[in-house]
Amino acid sequence: MAAVSKVLSRRDLDFLLYEWLGAESLTARERFAEHSRETFDAFLDVSQQIAERDFAPHNRAGDLTEPTFDGEKVTIIPEVSRALRVFAESGLPAAGMDAEHGGLQLPHVVQRACFLWFQAANTATSAYAMLTAGNAHLLLTHGTEEQIRRYVHPMIEGRFTGTMCLSEPQAGSSLSDVTTKATPQADGTYRIDGGKMWISGGDHELSENIIHLVLARVEGAPAGVKGLSLFIVPKRNLETGERNGVVLAGLNHKMGYRGTTNAVLAFEGAAAELVGEEGRGLAYMFHMMNEARIGVGSGAVALGYTGYLHALAYARERLQGRPVSGKDPLAAPVPIVEHPDVRRMLLASKSYVEGGLALVLYAAKLLDEPSPENDLLLDVLTPIVKAWPSQWCRLADDHAIQVHGGYGYTREYPVEQFYRDNRLNSIHEGTDGIQALDLLGRKVTMRGGAGLGLLLDRIRATASKAPAELGGPVLSAADRLAATTAKLWATGDPSSALVNATAYLDAAGHLVIAWLWLEQLLAAEGGEGDFYQGKRLAARYFVTHELPRIGPMLDLLDSGDTLLRDMDDAWLG
Repeated sequence: MAAVSKVLSRRDLDFLLYEWLGAESLTARERFAEHSRETFDAFLDVSQQIAERDFAPHNRAGDLTEPTFDGEKVTIIPEVSRALRVFAESGLPAAGMDAEHGGLQLPHVVQRACFLWFQAANTATSAYAMLTAGNAHLLLTHGTEEQIRRYVHPMIEGRFTGTMCLSEPQAGSSLSDVTTKATPQADGTYRIDGGKMWISGGDHELSENIIHLVLARVEGAPAGVKGLSLFIVPKRNLETGERNGVVLAGLNHKMGYRGTTNAVLAFEGAAAELVGEEGRGLAYMFHMMNEARIGVGSGAVALGYTGYLHALAYARERLQGRPVSGKDPLAAPVPIVEHPDVRRMLLASKSYVEGGLALVLYAAKLLDEPSPENDLLLDVLTPIVKAWPSQWCRLADDHAIQVHGGYGYTREYPVEQFYRDNRLNSIHEGTDGIQALDLLGRKVTMRGGAGLGLLLDRIRATASKAPAELGGPVLSAADRLAATTAKLWATGDPSSALVNATAYLDAAGHLVIAWLWLEQLLAAEGGEGDFYQGKRLAARYFVTHELPRIGPMLDLLDSGDTLLRDMDDAWLG
């Protein structure tokens, strides 16, 4: 019998892909006609193999030995380069891309399941691959054929890596305040001047070149986001190999993701190419940003999942204490998994990570079945996909530390690193607060609330098929969220409607996860054995223990409380 992985659960992936989402049915579509269950499984097999063999072993080393900058170049432990080379040689970077670009047209949902192995095994090393893929996908959609040939094909081959350069020291997430300047040249190119901050993968020696996608403002462009354009700025000139006016000013040192370089970049007359049209930069960049937001949610799930698996294994091995009914002090201690409070943390964690995994795979499958309805639903779900796992799957890592007790916060055990790595995901690609504003301020109101209506219809359809004791609370919660949303926007005043947007995101996220647990419950119907019993247990737990959390959140929203808007910051001390 093969050892059970502590990186990720292949059994759970198989259940979600095949028994719930019916991924095999995608092969009936022309785009995926060359695939089968066998090819899907082969990609999953090789992903697990490479992740466990080439990524996981240096996860701790990358955390303890951060990249360094000596003023000339960045030094990174050699295992990172070797792992990325193996990843590139496997064909996985191009797996989901069009055949005309050397891709294999693997469904998004299968590719997402594959990449989860790498995020769980080593989130810092996998970040280079995730950013490169997002960069390539943006250029495949919005770049010219020549730009695709020059920049995307080398990324697919693993020779180039990619970044996204949005934030600036003075602006952070406020992209309307971007000041980086683009100056047109007589030959149709541009020169970029300015500074960018918090650029993951912004400089290193892991690839022949780094392709930066940079938001900048052409001289004379209007203020605000409508004046932003998007530019390709390679680290090195493709013809000469010389440095292209992209100067590494320094590295930021973070509490997690320590193996991923995080750069302060100065653009000093760097040669650049325009992507698409001037003034449409943010619209283009949202292609990469939305993909990255789903990637961040996926990474949060992966880190929470591996933390849970480590905690579960430890709780079954660690002998400590005796049952509360035990009176004999000389009796042998029992595994701590037998203690109710440890079981509470493990079951909560299971419900978070398996619910979060269902969420990211469901979102990925929507991309495989594009339609106006599915596209709208994905728009509504994206802020939840990014933010809910970033909070609740991080709590699974928090529980993992607690289950380990005093060992949990020592570096001799990996769970403290999982927590530190996962803590960053609430900030990556737009903070959770920004996702809350996006959900309540735009996504649930767009097209007259059609997106929210569609989501609630799907939730109600599932809940109506579930056992009444579990479906009923979900139906009630869906009705209440609809009523609360209408009440918040009844006056049309954004300053009142959005003041408690974070509570709204939390409530909506918990409702969505409860829905997906009912979906899993129905898919597990008739299944026998511990795995299916575990699915039924976790579904019941989430609906009865977790879903009620949204009651106080909705009470606050319904009250119309504006304390956070009306307070004076001087009162904070």
